[in-house]
Amino acid sequence: MAVDQHYENFPVASLLVPRGIRGHVAAIYRFARHADDVADEGDATPAARMAALDSLDVDVQRLFNGERPLAPTVSGLTSVRDANITGVSELPFRALLSAFRQDVHTHRYESYDQLLDYCARSANPVGRLMLALVAVQHPDAARQSDAICTALQLINFWQDAGLDASRGRIYVPLEDFKQFAVTSESFPSFPLHQALMQFQCDRTEALMRSGVGLLNHLSGRFRVEIAFTIAGGLRILEKIAANNFDVRLRPTLRWYDLPRLIYLATSAWLDARRLST
Repeated sequence: MAVDQHYENFPVASLLVPRGIRGHVAAIYRFARHADDVADEGDATPAARMAALDSLDVDVQRLFNGERPLAPTVSGLTSVRDANITGVSELPFRALLSAFRQDVHTHRYESYDQLLDYCARSANPVGRLMLALVAVQHPDAARQSDAICTALQLINFWQDAGLDASRGRIYVPLEDFKQFAVTSESFPSFPLHQALMQFQCDRTEALMRSGVGLLNHLSGRFRVEIAFTIAGGLRILEKIAANNFDVRLRPTLRWYDLPRLIYLATSAWLDARRLST
């Protein structure tokens, strides 16, 4: 699957993104999707996946050392590097790669803290890069961006829980299975795991809503873009709830969700404004 053909719950380099950074956003997304696919997709052995990710890591270092990278998706970041934007360095890209390496071998998480550590490397660096592109450096904005990005990553896990489990991966922390006195052996089952998944979704929604203040640090169309990004995540959570938290069913966003997305995006913006006062 080409990196530009992936389904996402949020807009990627849409017309809402300022024209001057739209190409940078697309290049970052292509790199992240490609590296994620190296870790997850196809029939390669774990050793081959790790070797390919290591090669991408070397390529990223080569790029930021002013050399010519080999991989097309790393070469595509050349204009991002050359823009000399504060906050853009090899570090967020290498953090992403460290998370994707972890994906190859780690298929269970003992605790929520361990899961958050993974998200801090698999999702949050992208948000930090977006803030760099729009020259937002406030520490509150960084914290709020992290909350939104981690929430989006978790929502993706709950949305894909059935598919991931069929591939041997469970992202629900094992400590939570113990808390709800259920086993992970048959995950996801219904109604066995209903309360467990409601807990995950409620916690993730609270995390997402804790980040809406980021909108106060943004302006113009990019603020609208992020408001709809928040709305997309919240809408998926609503759909999971409408399925009684039966995560064997995979919800997706459709054209007819647009009115609800507009409502959720507007509500997020109003919540952010209330926070600012």
